[in-house]
Amino acid sequence: MLPGDVPCTAVSQLLQDLPSFAQRACFWLRPLGPDPDVVVSSRVRLARNVEGFPFVTRLQADRALALRDAARDRLVDAELGGETVFVPMEDASPILRLLLRERHLISRDLAPIEEGTNTRPGRAVAFGADERVSVMINEEDHLRIQAMAPGLDLDAAWECASSLDRTLECGLAFAHSKKLGYLTGCPTNVGTGLRASVMLHLPALSLVRSELEKVFTAAQRTGLAVRGLYGEGSRAAGDFYQISNQVTLGRTESQLIDDLRALVPVIVGFERTVRDALFADQRTALADRVARSHGLLRTARSMATDGALAHLSNLRLGMHLGLFDQGDLEVLNLLRVQVQQGHVQALNQDPLRQEPLEASTRDQLRAGFLRRQLAR
Repeated sequence: MLPGDVPCTAVSQLLQDLPSFAQRACFWLRPLGPDPDVVVSSRVRLARNVEGFPFVTRLQADRALALRDAARDRLVDAELGGETVFVPMEDASPILRLLLRERHLISRDLAPIEEGTNTRPGRAVAFGADERVSVMINEEDHLRIQAMAPGLDLDAAWECASSLDRTLECGLAFAHSKKLGYLTGCPTNVGTGLRASVMLHLPALSLVRSELEKVFTAAQRTGLAVRGLYGEGSRAAGDFYQISNQVTLGRTESQLIDDLRALVPVIVGFERTVRDALFADQRTALADRVARSHGLLRTARSMATDGALAHLSNLRLGMHLGLFDQGDLEVLNLLRVQVQQGHVQALNQDPLRQEPLEASTRDQLRAGFLRRQLAR
């Protein structure tokens, strides 16, 4: 048992039960929040650094490990939502790293999987069993506190992240300037250290590219950024987009969240308007599109990730337009995660095999998994 006598799952236990981990639905995938047909989830992330330690780029190995140990004690005591899972990155297999990335618990930078790329000493992630809250240690900053909520519920995500922030600050002195605010490894995060974002499913706007460009323009004019499925540096897949704030200095947390709160409902309304227009003008073509995707998902013997995401996106759209009556939103949300590389291997292969499979093998396993799921 770790400090505080709070249950904590060891990484060895997680490695032995990867299939169960991959099967489990994250809390934020459940369609419980507002506007779940368009907004999958809301996220608030806080960047924090601990006084007395250099920024991560100048942090020596022994100091990085000392900081991780201090953070672990605090995080386990904080109880992150059910049993705490603590994963040092050097102990995480390539497949576990992929699973954590695909579930949005860690970033690509925290745990690279590319051959010949080593993770820096002292890196880790802690998260609660429901995956509502996670904390990356020694990524770009000493701590990256993240909270997620289903649907358009930035207030719930903010309250969860800020509550953990206050708890941690009672035992860890965060680097702070009266003039600048919280000090961070990247200048764009100085101030509040806050990044708020929402994950949107925009299939109708994606079908009408000129309308989607209007969303990008509106976001840029209000100081927001439109990014792909995994945020900065990633591309859109399955018609999923992230919208987040870009600047933190000189703004309060409430102001940054208000920017998103003002724009996202407009985008939600815009997506629904375009859906209705497409349904009125192209109902037969849309019904055919949904039926083809359903048929391929039920019969294909090989399917790449992008293809699977595109077809699942069509089913999701068809469900909301009444063109697909076999859909369950929570199941479709979970399948969007489970068709990705790490989950496909964890769900279909011997969990003791930790190295990634060949792409062609994964494509066959993915197709088989989807056939089984849709047959139900």
